[in-house]
Amino acid sequence: MTNTARAEWQRLREVLVHRPGIEMFFGLMEPYSFLYERAFSVTGAIYEHAALEHALTDAGVAVHRFKRFAVEVGSTRPEFVEQVREYAERLVQYTGPKEMVALSRQALRRNLPSFDAETLFNILLLRPSVHLQRHAGTRVILPKVTLDGPLANLYFLRDQQALTAGGFVLGRMAKPQRRNEPLLTGTLLRTSGATIAGAVQPPGTFEGGDFLPLGSFALLGTGDRTNASGVRQVLGMPIGFDEVGVVHQPAHPAVPGRSPDPMIDMHLDTYCNIPGEGIAVGCEVLLKAARVEVYRRRARGAMVRDPKTRSLSDFLVEKGFEIVPLSTLEQMSYASNFLCLSDRKILAVEVEQELDGVVAGLAAAAHRDRARYGALLALVRRERGELRDGRGFFPHIAALRDRGVTVVPLSLQEITGGYGGAHCMTCVMNRSST
Repeated sequence: MTNTARAEWQRLREVLVHRPGIEMFFGLMEPYSFLYERAFSVTGAIYEHAALEHALTDAGVAVHRFKRFAVEVGSTRPEFVEQVREYAERLVQYTGPKEMVALSRQALRRNLPSFDAETLFNILLLRPSVHLQRHAGTRVILPKVTLDGPLANLYFLRDQQALTAGGFVLGRMAKPQRRNEPLLTGTLLRTSGATIAGAVQPPGTFEGGDFLPLGSFALLGTGDRTNASGVRQVLGMPIGFDEVGVVHQPAHPAVPGRSPDPMIDMHLDTYCNIPGEGIAVGCEVLLKAARVEVYRRRARGAMVRDPKTRSLSDFLVEKGFEIVPLSTLEQMSYASNFLCLSDRKILAVEVEQELDGVVAGLAAAAHRDRARYGALLALVRRERGELRDGRGFFPHIAALRDRGVTVVPLSLQEITGGYGGAHCMTCVMNRSST
């Protein structure tokens, strides 16, 4: 089967997801270091993820869970299982008395063929190593297990790759906390026989939340997570688009300084998304602030930059899109991180449930740094009152209804604490025009 996505509004046929487990617990031990936005309930998050899976299945989408999909691939591709075992053997480290370490390594090699899929998966997910301390007496050994960066963000399965009209672009994560995730996802996709357009190599970084296929062209974000080298590499791959708008991550005008705050607009899909053909949804001030460089393919195949730059807002209008504007508060509450199921049908976060938590988090940031976040806090507080007294909150707004957009609302107020919504949590494996 060919893996392809020409446009965000094409019918979603197949997705890959990872229902979070014990690795999420370790992420909550130090949310900031694990790139989470805030603390949240693991039990609640897992329940919400199950609800997301159910909503996708109910919409006719084939949903593959990462672990089950890996087991299925391994059952027909023994070379994949062998790769996993070899990687697990390299991954697990032993320290302590030399002879004990040697015995432990021998035991691991001997035992690996007996490990079931769950055990192998947990080794790759948690990345454990063992320090051995021997004490007086028979078999009096104190093993201390340490975990080398558990993959606490793996459930955000959008970012390790992106599906284009020409197949998957395998990414390279910008943050070291997530750098090991594409080793799993990329190996699985390659072994499963997925269509691969290319893979980003160092020093490039590229994350899937920065890519939107839009029919005759595509948008490719660059900034904190996708760098200039990553952009150049993706533009040189057979992604199936002869025109690409490279969108530079904007700084919010309410935050002093010219450097964008990545926790306001980490990826392109955190402030811009497409619910249907000819419709764009995005944070109005960020769409106006984001600058776009347009690259077009010449006759000999090279992508050449147009000398004119324009705002993302102007570029979308130029391309015939109507823009449904979001407030900053809605954007920070994951309004634009919806998932398009088909033309004018979306899975969207219940934004109103997110508002108070977002405002509280911003208030804490403003308490620590009033000069940087004070104006932004005042803005979102004002917006909260105006929207409650006015048009209401996304996705329950007339602007969507008037354009024929149907919404499947999802309560995701726990799991969004990791910083992402339905779009971030799904790896699209196939879209079709029918």
